[in-house]
Amino acid sequence: MENWDIFATVVEQASLNKASHVLNLSQPALSRKIMKLEEELNVELFSRKGKRLELTRVGQICYEHALELRHLERKFQLAIQEFKASGKQTSITIGASLTTLQATLPDLITIYLEDHPLTEIKALTGKTHEIVTMVKEKKVDIGLVASGINSSGLRCEPLFHDHLCLVLPLGHPYIDRSSLTVDDLNDLPMILFSKGTWYRILTDELFHRFSILPNVQMEIDSFEAIIRLVSTCKTATLLPKSYLRDYLIENNELTLRNLPELEQTTRTTSLIFTDAAFINPAVQPFIMKAKQYFG
Repeated sequence: MENWDIFATVVEQASLNKASHVLNLSQPALSRKIMKLEEELNVELFSRKGKRLELTRVGQICYEHALELRHLERKFQLAIQEFKASGKQTSITIGASLTTLQATLPDLITIYLEDHPLTEIKALTGKTHEIVTMVKEKKVDIGLVASGINSSGLRCEPLFHDHLCLVLPLGHPYIDRSSLTVDDLNDLPMILFSKGTWYRILTDELFHRFSILPNVQMEIDSFEAIIRLVSTCKTATLLPKSYLRDYLIENNELTLRNLPELEQTTRTTSLIFTDAAFINPAVQPFIMKAKQYFG
């Protein structure tokens, strides 16, 4: 590991002389370590251009490997420090709706585990009102819900706001229209979230406000299933913009259309928790990470 880190420093300094000062090693000693690494790998890592060192093609491959080793070493050291500080493995139980579990929670878990790799994370699913109950009854430490919650005994941290988008499959007649309004949703064949889900409540409120009568062909509580079926069945849907990642749009050959009325139909994704849960040494860093990430 030491020789790989030394090699990476030489690459970044582009000079044995500069690298020797950074590493506090004599230049001859530094040269011997680089030569030893080359002998072990049986490759030439650098070519000399005057006083400058330039990576060979295989040297570039080795440098990328050295960076990965650095990252793993830092992650390992953080894990050891966390273990020593806590004396035991920490855990978090998170309650989330199926759609937030699919689209928002993976990102949060990924960034959290980068700094807290020893934490055990569990997840339970449910509808928004069920998640609120789970948090209050201490069945979960944190709730991730697609709404703002104002309830006695709970703290609510808003993470981000977004709005609904009209999602259309390839070949849909609405794709070529220069402009669309909410009235175009009348009698439009659509796949929507199941009744009782937060997104269906949001959608039904929109329909009621503008007196829209859509042609609801399917009602499903899985965001991923809706995405696939829209493409397969050549129907439309309304989905929150934050969940519509570029790769989902491209892989399923979909098109997004922003209607002015839809942009006014916003919702807030929030974390909810109790004061008691906040004392959990794993919960507070998770909340801080989430707020920074969506900042």
